[in-house]
Amino acid sequence: MAANEKSLAAEIGTDGASLGQGLRRIAVSGDAQLEPPTGDRGSDLPQGSAAINPWKPSGVLGVDVSSHQLTVDWRAAWNNGARFAYVKATEATSYVNPYFNPQYRGSESVGMLRGAYHFAIPNVSTGAQQANYLINNGGGWSPDGKTLPPLLDVEYNPYPSLGNSCYNMSATQMVNWIKDFSRTVYNRTGRLPMIYTTADWWNTCTGSSRAFADHPLHIASYNNSGAGRMPAGWTGYDVWQYTEHGPVVGDWNQWPASINALQAFARNNAASPAPPTTPASPGVSAIAAAASRTPGLGATTTGVVCGLVRGGCYQKFQGGDIRWTSATGAQPTKGGIRPAWGTTGYENGRLGYPTRAEECGLTGGGCYQRYEGGDIHWAPASGAHPTSGGSRPAWGHPGSGTGRLGYPTGSEVCGLAGGGCYQKFQGGDIHWAPGVGAHPTRAGIRTAWANTGYERGSLRYPTGPEVCGLVKGGCYQNFQGGAITWAPGVGAHPTKGAIRTAWANTGYETGRLGYPTSSENCTTTTRCTQTYEGGTITWTPTTGATPRYNR
Repeated sequence: MAANEKSLAAEIGTDGASLGQGLRRIAVSGDAQLEPPTGDRGSDLPQGSAAINPWKPSGVLGVDVSSHQLTVDWRAAWNNGARFAYVKATEATSYVNPYFNPQYRGSESVGMLRGAYHFAIPNVSTGAQQANYLINNGGGWSPDGKTLPPLLDVEYNPYPSLGNSCYNMSATQMVNWIKDFSRTVYNRTGRLPMIYTTADWWNTCTGSSRAFADHPLHIASYNNSGAGRMPAGWTGYDVWQYTEHGPVVGDWNQWPASINALQAFARNNAASPAPPTTPASPGVSAIAAAASRTPGLGATTTGVVCGLVRGGCYQKFQGGDIRWTSATGAQPTKGGIRPAWGTTGYENGRLGYPTRAEECGLTGGGCYQRYEGGDIHWAPASGAHPTSGGSRPAWGHPGSGTGRLGYPTGSEVCGLAGGGCYQKFQGGDIHWAPGVGAHPTRAGIRTAWANTGYERGSLRYPTGPEVCGLVKGGCYQNFQGGAITWAPGVGAHPTKGAIRTAWANTGYETGRLGYPTSSENCTTTTRCTQTYEGGTITWTPTTGATPRYNR
């Protein structure tokens, strides 16, 4: 590590740093890496300070304290609206807050939820060592509904001897250190730590890392209009430190939802002991059983959360999640299939809940998963795409991927003429419309149909699949406005209207005319011609469609 902790201990002294302490150093000295924050830090103000910010945001208010606040009047903090507290426990691996026990127990004694925090000094020892030091000195967690998750204070370096605001560490080193800390906390407590930071420090010192988006966020931002910009990876916060000059004592914070939601957060949303009239959801045990038989999910990142549509529950893991309903059971979603499901709206979308686990071993290394309203297929060459609605039965069995169409390469797109939809596959498309159903088009026939304008052209939608086995190895496909016929050596050409009827009267491709060799060509509104292997058919309003054979 970059510094000797024994020499650092003297600089830490009897009080050490507190949440946001490094901000004061940046505000006073500046740091070329970072934009100086607005205002002095003030987190070491003793209780009773006159410099109080009277503004309060909505939500549930809380306070954070350290040894700077000495003996805290917790009843006064409660009377001013504080319902939770974070208490500094440790710093580096050489400092323990001497007031931790009375502060931690005092906040609990007046009815507050409480948690412990650790001020990180990343360049003096490993993340694992500092995480163990926190937990060994009171910073653990239990799902009792009153213990908040351990809090990692990772922010501006407050000690000049340790280098710049990023502790002279690279972004990669910083990210790896935080991962080491987080992994150790999780392995020992079963709970991911909350991370306290600011947007500019995080984006600068971690290189805008998004690796911790599954961790709760405690954001520091001091203004009366909102929490402002979020660090990379987060779209919102869990706790907002909105002022360094709170009433009575310490810094003040906001939980943006209800006290019931805060209690659920403290429990990690795990099923708490339920009252006799409300038994715990059977989804809890079903999800646990599914997790035990599903490789690749990794560790849990939340407890079991219920209340989804149709009485569903879910639990998140490092590698995916498990959804449960009484109708579908507990089914995991992971890998490339899970984000594709997310694009449909998860269980609220057209696919609904998964009805079975992912099944792999398909052609080309593919996998698929079945849902209430369809399937999702994934393959390395095509990615993950859902099939549902009319196109799915036209494609084939949920385990498809071996047929001529191959895997889907996009999701179903609707809004076509006549209320139609289509979906692209590796080997063609499937089009569906009311009254005609869903039918695939592929290869030369599809190209010829495209040249007519697809469903917007004169042929409109296909009314059946491609049929092969004609003379000379030919194929055809019927459409609302005609047909397309293909054969080796002559290609694919549409036939329609009176000219098609005249061709039919000659015996189609088995008659003297054989296969069409061109599309219908109308030189004027009163004369159209189409060529065939054995002649032509010409149409005029006066003569109708008349075949002429080659000599």
